[in-house]
Amino acid sequence: MVKSRRLHVLLILVVLSFLLIYFLPCSNNGHVEEKPSPVHILILSSWRSGSSFTGQIFSQHPSVFYLMEPAWHVWVKMYQNSAKVLHMAVRDLVRSVFLCDMSVFDAYMSSQKKKSDLFQWETSRALCSPPACDSFSRTDIITAGNCKTICSKYPFSKVEEACKTYSHVAIKEVRFFDLKVLYPLLTDPSLNLKIIHLVRDPRAVFRSRENTMADLKRDSNIVAGSQRTKGEMGPYNTMQVICKSHVEIYKAGSQAIPSFLKDRYLLVRYEDIVRDPLARAAQMYRFAELHFTPELQKWVHNITHGKGHGAQAFEIGSRDALRVSQAWRRTLPFQKIEKVQNVCKDAMDLLGYRLIQSEEEQKNMSLDLLFAQNSS
Repeated sequence: MVKSRRLHVLLILVVLSFLLIYFLPCSNNGHVEEKPSPVHILILSSWRSGSSFTGQIFSQHPSVFYLMEPAWHVWVKMYQNSAKVLHMAVRDLVRSVFLCDMSVFDAYMSSQKKKSDLFQWETSRALCSPPACDSFSRTDIITAGNCKTICSKYPFSKVEEACKTYSHVAIKEVRFFDLKVLYPLLTDPSLNLKIIHLVRDPRAVFRSRENTMADLKRDSNIVAGSQRTKGEMGPYNTMQVICKSHVEIYKAGSQAIPSFLKDRYLLVRYEDIVRDPLARAAQMYRFAELHFTPELQKWVHNITHGKGHGAQAFEIGSRDALRVSQAWRRTLPFQKIEKVQNVCKDAMDLLGYRLIQSEEEQKNMSLDLLFAQNSS
């Protein structure tokens, strides 16, 4: 009788042990808070539109992993193709970066690649601070010059390692010309994608492109086709393609939009950023679910209210941002203004930029009058 009772107790203990081993971990997991899904931000723009500066507004945020134009590698490797043909490869690369899968670069870079082989890596504060570089703190404001000097000798594996430690992944890209190409990313359950569509007055873009024409030659050929970029009308043909793309993106993002785009598209004009940097930065941060810290507020104010004239085309430094953004009004001949307005009229009308009708009007028009009455 006693023996039977002991055997019964032993069986109960065995069953209880089994239940504890196999079911208790599952029960505990129910009380563990899941890590929030990362927020993915795509700054969608075109060359010479203030996108590098806007990218820095996100790059300098301590919660953001940022890359500037990673699709540059696709266009360099496959430059014989048109922008339309390259859309799919660019989209696939961007998706992989958002998911912190940097093996996608294997198709476009050497197997011996280092972190410093990544295009404009030094513009990413995340690649200049731990775990990608140990010389700065993650909360530091880090200039590209300082980063490039100190943080270049790290393995490429650090890019993916760093990416996985951030709550937000932001990419600035100028190589999309159709919002519909991004619909698969917007409906992808593994992504939480928000799109900031940055535009700038086409006349200002044209003037800035004139100053960097040699640097943009390969990209212009991909955008418009090498035959259409030749001769006097070449620059205007390229602007026509760019302006048309902005119209199509804006219409897709703001008019009769599909349900999956609701609250995930934001149009921002560069001129509005430089007129009121703190308000516009705050607007973009709210949209991206980011906190606008006092340190970042001070940085945004200082970098847009300096005495610099923006002499270095591809460098971001303290400058009088509003004055620099309007330099085209003093330096672009009216004959060129007319041509730009002709090829970009639809974009200017839709995005709220007023046409200039004469040299006299160009000379006397105030900044506020450059914007149409129905502008945002």
